[in-house]
Amino acid sequence: MITISYPEQVYYGENGEISAGFRPASTPPNLGVPGDGTHYLATSDVTRGEFGLYRVQMAPRAGGPKTHFHRTISESFYILGGTVRIYDGDRWTDAHEGDFLHVPQGGLHAFRNDSDAPADMLLLFTPGAPREEYFEQVSQLAGASEEERTRFFEKHDSYFVE
Repeated sequence: MITISYPEQVYYGENGEISAGFRPASTPPNLGVPGDGTHYLATSDVTRGEFGLYRVQMAPRAGGPKTHFHRTISESFYILGGTVRIYDGDRWTDAHEGDFLHVPQGGLHAFRNDSDAPADMLLLFTPGAPREEYFEQVSQLAGASEEERTRFFEKHDSYFVE
């Protein structure tokens, strides 16, 4: 039996501190445009490497990444709205509002929006990793050499199997 305990203490003050960060829903996406963009809700810089939380809004027929896995981070998906096709390494499922998928390190997965309607989901990476650079630069790989693509994906712990 595995015993899970609370992590090591990080805060040693006696009275707490004012350190929370609020992000209103009206904040535009950090990458892309409203309705088809990525919101950096809690980057690993903000969470001190504990996790990264992102809201991904996908336009109709937006597609998504092919089947891949990560060696150092887990990835979890929570569907906020619309239909997101998610692959759990075994089969594709149409996920809807309230559906959740957790993929541990090494787990094959993929996602895409194949529907004629927009989709909206949360992505959670644990532990935190600098995924912002990945999101910002992956679309620029179209003209990259195979060696450049491999280096980029290895740097960002993304290993594609298709």
